[in-house]
Amino acid sequence: MNDATCAICGKSGVAMVPVAAIAPGLTDELDRLHPGWRAGGAICRAHVIEARRAHIQDLMKRDREEISNLDATVAESIARDRSIVAALGPDGSDTRRFGDRVADRMAGFGGSWGFILGFTGFLVVWIAINVGLALCAPDPFPFILLNLMLSCVAALQAPFIMMSQRRQEEKDRERAGNDYLVNLKAEIEIRLLHEKLDHMLLQQLEHMQELQALILDDREDLNDVAEGRDAAPDAGATEKPAVPTPSEPWGA
Repeated sequence: MNDATCAICGKSGVAMVPVAAIAPGLTDELDRLHPGWRAGGAICRAHVIEARRAHIQDLMKRDREEISNLDATVAESIARDRSIVAALGPDGSDTRRFGDRVADRMAGFGGSWGFILGFTGFLVVWIAINVGLALCAPDPFPFILLNLMLSCVAALQAPFIMMSQRRQEEKDRERAGNDYLVNLKAEIEIRLLHEKLDHMLLQQLEHMQELQALILDDREDLNDVAEGRDAAPDAGATEKPAVPTPSEPWGA
């Protein structure tokens, strides 16, 4: 019904919602935000979205007495009938910086079997060469140069691993926040669905009561008509003239 006029802002030619089709929870919010809105037959969808957003925020405040940024995102998504996935940030694209990518690759390689086997082979070859060369070895026993290289590798590898773990914690935190948004929206959608079902059941009950009252009235009217017809005399019946008996003369 786009040809109607909004009872709140007076706009016409936009999407309208009939007053009778608005859920009870939203009507309470509209009474609080825009008193006297029931005078018209419909309101525009923008005011319905505003009332739905306020109603959802009231539900959240009633449960936790505070609203976070994530809750506000969920309320806006439900109020505008939009998917919550669009508000969860990047759509799977790689937003890591160069240093983060290097740290992830270094940590991934340092924790792989390839690194373990390769570094073990390097140690065996290094020790074998220095033992075989004996006095001419560049790093004779107790392999001081090898110990220095191992210390440098450990000193450099530890920060890369810590950087990768920090990035993984950020990813886990972001996934947990996304799961919270989806679960919260599902919970609120279920509660709103229950409100809509209750509203529909109440409307059906009122409609059935009206039909029952009409049927009872018609039944009483039919009973009254039937009783009046039985009590009324037969208007079409006339008295028959008296027929004289054979013993009585005519004209007596």
